[in-house]
Amino acid sequence: MNQRQGVLAACGGIFATFLAIQLGALALVRPFKAAGYQTVQDPQNPINSVLYVGVLLVATAAILVALKYGGKRVLRAFIVLTGAMITVYVAGVLPGVIVGGPDGVNVLPWLAAAVLVVALYVYPEWWVIDLAGVVMGAGAAALFGISFGVLPAIVLLGALAVYDAISVYGTEHMLTLASGVVELKVPVLLVYPTVRGYSFRERAAAVAERDDETDDEAGEDDGETDDVESTDHEGEAETHGEEGRDSIMIGLGDAVMPTVMVASAAFFVTDVPSIGGVPIPAATAIVGTMLGLLILLRMVLQGRAHAGLPLLNGGAILGYLVGALAAGLSVMSALGLGPYL
Repeated sequence: MNQRQGVLAACGGIFATFLAIQLGALALVRPFKAAGYQTVQDPQNPINSVLYVGVLLVATAAILVALKYGGKRVLRAFIVLTGAMITVYVAGVLPGVIVGGPDGVNVLPWLAAAVLVVALYVYPEWWVIDLAGVVMGAGAAALFGISFGVLPAIVLLGALAVYDAISVYGTEHMLTLASGVVELKVPVLLVYPTVRGYSFRERAAAVAERDDETDDEAGEDDGETDDVESTDHEGEAETHGEEGRDSIMIGLGDAVMPTVMVASAAFFVTDVPSIGGVPIPAATAIVGTMLGLLILLRMVLQGRAHAGLPLLNGGAILGYLVGALAAGLSVMSALGLGPYL
């Protein structure tokens, strides 16, 4: 397999992962609602989106602090346990394995969560991380989808797209964060090899060793701080897998956030025609996401890191609006502004 074929295969894997997360979220929204997983009392309130963005900013700051001051093990454990919790939610709506008679315990969710935790700790190879990412991504997107109505979803995705652009092109702290989480070996970054024999475990170990050496050098000479920052940025560009690299990496959040629009449209916009059981606005939101992903990958393969959410969230929102209008909704109804007018 030559380099071009490897890059195309990796891009195909990314498209397949995005589609799996979106279809998985669509399948989960109604079972999640029936199971009582909706996380807010009023999913139509846009204030929910503002509160979530605030929580995200605090969480991002906490992650950066943990990466900088030696909290990587705690951070990794937190992310893995969060993934286990989402897995419990996902497996909890599937046909279960009851132990203890009619009033017994459904052990399937706990077994599934245990498998995820053990796999991520014992053998965090790229395909393990990607499979775990599909489960976590579909579950998280479905949870958000039933908790954010159309207007809150649009506000949320729009705000996160602006934040992502600022954090990548402005402050650049998202680049530092992405570079730092590589060695955690968790499904925060999804990994797609472009060469045969690629091992993400070996790659993460090499990154960890490089960072340890950088920390030692920085401790010996405070005057080398600028070099440390440059190394971090170079590592981030490398992990994004432009041609000539051994892998392409993309954030799980880049798949989850546009899927929130898909899930919200499927759950809250029901009085419209459907395609294969999927409401047209949700189906066109999928198309919009995939078009945004196509443009994003083309840009990334030219050789530098790019903010994903402006293209992905923008594509999902525009796709949704096109589908909603084509399905006969008014602009006000499509935007979810009806209750406020």
